Amino acid sequence: MIQAPKGTYDVLPEDVERRRVLTGHAERILGAAGYRRIETPAFESTELFARGVGEATDIVQKEMYSFDDGGGRSLTLRPEGTAPVCRAYIEHGMHKLPQPVKLWYLSSFFRAENPQKGRYRQFWQVGAEVIGSGSPETDAELIVLLAELLEAMGVRAARLRIASLGQPETRGAYREELTAYLRAHENELSAEVRARIDLNPMRAFDASDPGTQAVMANAPKLLDRLAPEDAEHFAQVRGLLNCADIAYELDPTLVRGLDYYTRTVFEFTSDALGAQSGVGGGGRYDRLIEQLGGQPTPGIGWAAGLERILLAAPELPVAADVVDLLVTVADRDSRDAFQAAFVVSREARRAGLAAQLELTGRSLKSALKHADRIQARYVAIVNDGEQTSLKDMSSGEQKELATGAVIAAILRGHSL
Repeated sequence: MIQAPKGTYDVLPEDVERRRVLTGHAERILGAAGYRRIETPAFESTELFARGVGEATDIVQKEMYSFDDGGGRSLTLRPEGTAPVCRAYIEHGMHKLPQPVKLWYLSSFFRAENPQKGRYRQFWQVGAEVIGSGSPETDAELIVLLAELLEAMGVRAARLRIASLGQPETRGAYREELTAYLRAHENELSAEVRARIDLNPMRAFDASDPGTQAVMANAPKLLDRLAPEDAEHFAQVRGLLNCADIAYELDPTLVRGLDYYTRTVFEFTSDALGAQSGVGGGGRYDRLIEQLGGQPTPGIGWAAGLERILLAAPELPVAADVVDLLVTVADRDSRDAFQAAFVVSREARRAGLAAQLELTGRSLKSALKHADRIQARYVAIVNDGEQTSLKDMSSGEQKELATGAVIAAILRGHSL
């Protein structure tokens, strides 16, 4: 038996309903704040992620699905959403629009990760980006909107951690200090961290190795070395979150796995998820548009995993599909009756009714049982091309009508 590839999964009809609830909340919450939906291609130029995400990141080093397109060009299945949105912003001249440009997306992404609960090789994210504003109010608004989405979905035991990475210049000086510290304690670090000291020393804060964690407990913290203007920006963000009654934890070790982040970074976790506790997060990327060939333009965004949100949320009540009408035939051997039933079901849908045509050749008795299972309001039993019996499933009443009068009778909704 052929199965779906490891790290992927099928979204079944019952799963789609839960996702529809999430999508509805995202459209409502983000749309009310002026965000418009955008979708980018499933694959992009590999260079976009190497330049935007950072060649030293785990995503670029280990996790991207890249391939030659047959013409000597390297393409990559998108591993994240911010760089593609920024590429679209530049390519389509969105800098000419009133600023800031507020966008949101709900798309599938791809990473060559070790599959486990809540972590897949093909996964879905809802994300929001604001390009063209560097104000702390923008940072706070985005954090609040993600908090509102998680609250609307009933995500259990959600916690917010925030920090600031300052500007690249500050981070560069800090990186040298941290590298020297790691070299001084090299023998106490895991082999993986030792191998990446020069490439990406800040990732040592994310290490799970106990020895490395002990070393990092006393490591210098970037949050203590922010430039005055960056410290003031971060203080204003925290003040706005306080005004909005958004609880948060200050985490100087918070490191997002993407090189483009500047200043504010944040992450929401849920204790309901266990070890893979991250639900969503993001941060400011004030240099990314320029790195990708655009004019210097500030930006900030977040992404949250659909699978993670649904795992951390309680079972959502899903309304049953509405079925206004099931159309069947009294005589399965009558071609005229089948043709008339086909037309009735089509015309009913065109009139705005949810109408299903009986397709399996069930007997009339079985068709009525099926109508009861799917909670159909009415059953039209086509006797021939001219006459139809219309049955009200709630009252049990049945009336003989001209076939052409069936839809009008249902729309009137009067007792049969």
